[in-house]
Amino acid sequence: MKEKKAKKNQTTVRMNLLFVSVFFLFSMLILRLGVVQIVKGSQYEAEVSRTENVKSDNGNPPRGKIYDRYRNVIVDNVPMNAITYTSTQSTKSKEMLEVAENLSKLIDIDEKVIESINPRDKQDYWLLRNKEKAAELVTKDELAKLEANEEMDEDERNKKAYEMQLDRIPKDELKAFTNEELKVLAIFRQFNTGYALTPKIVKNKNVSDEEMARVSENLSSLPGVNVTTDWERKYVQDSTLRSILGKVSTTEQGIPTELVDDFKSKGYAMNDRVGTSYFESEYESLLKGKKEEIEHITKNGSVIDSQMIKEGHSGKDVYLTIDLKLQKELETIVEEELSKQAAKRWESPYLDRAYLIMMNPYTGEILSMVGKKYGHDKDGNVELQDDALGTFTSEYGVGSAVKGATVLTGYMTDSLAIGESLLDEAIQIKDTPVKRSWFNQSRGAMYMTDKQALEWSSNAYMWKTAFKVAGVTYQKDQPMNIKRETFDTFRNHFKQFGLGVKTEIDLPGEADGLQGSEYKPGNLMDFAIGQYDTYTPMQLAQYVSTIANGGYRMQPHIMKEIREPNYESEKVGSLLYEHESKVLNRLDASEEEIHSVQQGFYRVAHGANGTANNFANAPYDAAAKSGTAEAFYYAPERGKNLETYNTTLVGYAPYSHPEVSFAVVLPASHQDKDPYVNKTIAKRAMDKYFELKKEYEKKGYYSESTDKEVIETDE
Repeated sequence: MKEKKAKKNQTTVRMNLLFVSVFFLFSMLILRLGVVQIVKGSQYEAEVSRTENVKSDNGNPPRGKIYDRYRNVIVDNVPMNAITYTSTQSTKSKEMLEVAENLSKLIDIDEKVIESINPRDKQDYWLLRNKEKAAELVTKDELAKLEANEEMDEDERNKKAYEMQLDRIPKDELKAFTNEELKVLAIFRQFNTGYALTPKIVKNKNVSDEEMARVSENLSSLPGVNVTTDWERKYVQDSTLRSILGKVSTTEQGIPTELVDDFKSKGYAMNDRVGTSYFESEYESLLKGKKEEIEHITKNGSVIDSQMIKEGHSGKDVYLTIDLKLQKELETIVEEELSKQAAKRWESPYLDRAYLIMMNPYTGEILSMVGKKYGHDKDGNVELQDDALGTFTSEYGVGSAVKGATVLTGYMTDSLAIGESLLDEAIQIKDTPVKRSWFNQSRGAMYMTDKQALEWSSNAYMWKTAFKVAGVTYQKDQPMNIKRETFDTFRNHFKQFGLGVKTEIDLPGEADGLQGSEYKPGNLMDFAIGQYDTYTPMQLAQYVSTIANGGYRMQPHIMKEIREPNYESEKVGSLLYEHESKVLNRLDASEEEIHSVQQGFYRVAHGANGTANNFANAPYDAAAKSGTAEAFYYAPERGKNLETYNTTLVGYAPYSHPEVSFAVVLPASHQDKDPYVNKTIAKRAMDKYFELKKEYEKKGYYSESTDKEVIETDE
């Protein structure tokens, strides 16, 4: 009995202890719940409901259009179907891969896109698709060594392990991808361009209506995929000015590798389309559209709401100084005359290109810049191609066209007086060949003034002017000491005209010409008649414009104005910026000295002995200066330079109040007999300019900055 009673007491004690413990634990739990709910309730509630606001730039706004001075479209945008993909911050690679597989069953992928898949793309894709095999490519010991390396952080260890996996993927595995797998990879690769929450173009070329319909019907099973409208850059005028307009990258190309850092610092995405060359590149900041700015409210990486902060818009419209109709008419003239003469292989075996520039001498506005040269199409066939680019990136010996600068250098250095007479005679410096003017052999020695020297294109007058600048006196068959400083004097004065220095045209890649490297008396003589240093066609145009306008070197430019996008087809957008004419420098010459050379140029076009007197009866009263330069043509098939001649012609009109200047350059124009193609092209071009001027005045065309309606020229 006593034992039973003792056991009962022990049980009672244990039950009491258990009860007290349970009571104590519940009390603690209730207390803890109280603290959580009352003291820290608001903190935990905020944590549960915490979200993030994330901004993104969405859409693919069209680039600005490019127009000519009369509001005719030169570069446009063409709408096209597009399929896009947008990932969130929490989207996993596995999820993206699943969407890519489903999408691949609904759309076609161009073979060229598949062919563009590089080895690294295939390696990354293989590792993603073969997790278990990938893990076996790096041993546990190798991983342990990486873990033991205290000099590497975790990211560096993971990167090293991944690189080891990439290097060890069996080559035959990478070659075993099927067409369907490569198709999925091409889509998956596009998914991974750009940023999260920003739409990426998956396909925007040749997207059929059937593909758009199939994808639209299955959007519920394709998270992140959308169908929309995109754009493609269209160069409306085919090859016209094509070489200077430049290019825009595709979504597949995105930002060129060498420009990634620069563009990313400006907020561009890797797959953004950007101008990659010339005009499209030079004015990228204006032509690019502004994406719409979206603010996303996210929770754990998933988007729960989105709202637009700023609307997107097209890029700014750019209006050029170019007269499109004039440009195309002059292109036709150059093509006709170039092809006609190039066909005469017995006269012009090396002639393969021609250049023609027209500009306003007072403003520097380029009205046309024509360049044509023979090249090969993609099939290897010979064809005439646009080379407007060559008007400011290629340089040539230009001959007597620069004699106006030589005479003015004589004036500006006080070495030559206006109206001064010098004897045109054969020049022979000791131990050098005899040099003479083209007419000296038949007419003999004769005195002539500066104006006559320009009209006749006297070489001897220019040589003697150069001697006077050098401070030496010519004596037949005697040596002559020409200091190097004389070359510097001439070059510095020629630069005042734009010869031998960049014209500062508003396009990249301009050449500034080549300088001869020897400083002998014969070299100075060659320099004075344009047969030593080389110049670009654009430099010639700037040079003759400087003479035409009374001595002001104007910056040539093709950008006229910037306007807001044109949303009404018959109206121009509001004016944002208008290019102001820029004077780069003024000649260090008096009005009388400049006028004297102008008179000489007038006699070239009107005098009985003028070398460009095919303009004599023109109603627009032109002034001009022709040039012929001994040159060399490199024949790759023969591996050597062959002697030839370049011909040039510069001028302006009307003589008393110039409104247009021009420069014509024909490299390797002929061998023996000059066919005067330079003069034919120049005359036809100027005739066409004044013909169109009358037509424009009759139809009421305008080119000033206004908000009037767009006027279309006849094609």
